[in-house]
Amino acid sequence: MKPAILLLALLLTSAVHADAPPEDIPMYAVSLVGSPYRMGGVSPDTGLDCSGFVGHVVKQTLGVLLPRTSVAISKATRMLTQSELQPGDLVFFNTLRSAFSHVGIYLGDDRFVHAASSRTGKVMVSSLSDPYWRDRFDGARRIPAAAGEAPADAAE
Repeated sequence: MKPAILLLALLLTSAVHADAPPEDIPMYAVSLVGSPYRMGGVSPDTGLDCSGFVGHVVKQTLGVLLPRTSVAISKATRMLTQSELQPGDLVFFNTLRSAFSHVGIYLGDDRFVHAASSRTGKVMVSSLSDPYWRDRFDGARRIPAAAGEAPADAAE
């Protein structure tokens, strides 16, 4: 009977964390810090924009192809409250007076990694507490495939 109880405990413990994104998402994302920024870019070698960065990280870590724009990514992912954020989730911002115009990957401890802009010129880590990002925060989302859910429609 004891092995059955142990197995049940293991299953319940893993079920509690089954909704969390895999830890290799933020680990790989941080490895790209310093990569060049390029509008429309999808490669760390030649440059990444924000959605190209997120798409590249997700494809390399999960094998999932996300839509190409931050707005389309927001539609293909599951909404979260800010208190539900876990490392590997996506954070969105209104940076161009347009909802979901910027996206990054949450790292934990109020920090996220993103392909910042042509002004900073690179992938970098920023704080959600920074007034610029705090005032433009547009919400958090989780990639369904990262949580073991059925993949969202990425056809956009």
